[in-house]
Amino acid sequence: MEYSLGMNELVTEMFEYDGGRQAAVYLPSDPPEAVVYAGDGQLISQWGSDLEQADVPPTMVVGVYRTDDPDEMARIEEYSPSFNPELFAAHEKFFVEDVREWVRSRFGVALPAERTAVFGVSASAELALAMGVRHPDIYGSVFAASPGGGYQPPDVMPSPLPRAYLVAGTEEPWFMENAARWADALRDADADVVLTERPGNHGDPFWQAEFPRMAAWAFSR
Repeated sequence: MEYSLGMNELVTEMFEYDGGRQAAVYLPSDPPEAVVYAGDGQLISQWGSDLEQADVPPTMVVGVYRTDDPDEMARIEEYSPSFNPELFAAHEKFFVEDVREWVRSRFGVALPAERTAVFGVSASAELALAMGVRHPDIYGSVFAASPGGGYQPPDVMPSPLPRAYLVAGTEEPWFMENAARWADALRDADADVVLTERPGNHGDPFWQAEFPRMAAWAFSR
């Protein structure tokens, strides 16, 4: 399928999952040479335009919206396999199968793992880590900003593993500990890992500022 919709814009779609769940796709100016799938799509899909100004190949950003349930635990249960395995599995199928098939059929984009990353911040960073560890054949790189502590490295790491770029802020030591725990476990399993600490607190704009650095690390090779 010919890619013909790239106009630096967001395209949204409503899916049947959970009674109606949206995803938003940032379309780069040129045919995408890389794609990033992300949780918390209300936030992250809008950051695709930041990549246009960076030294990054044309990159599509697919942001899957979080639940609109005001109970934060509902979001965490979808994003981490540690709490509600049935709900996590349903969301995993939606994220990995349904959304990716829509991207393939609507935009003609189905790139190999080395050109595909999964990204998240806070709780959705746990989702990114889980998706990368469970599906390294799909997501060759994981971008995890300030990961929460609900999902922790398994005692025995699977093989192969994706590459991983983790970041946390100087004013959020608990989240930095979580990021460092994952970095250590992935390195011990011979994964390619970057761990960075930036000035900032949880939810700070450093997440958005780090995104182009993550994409350049993964795709500008």
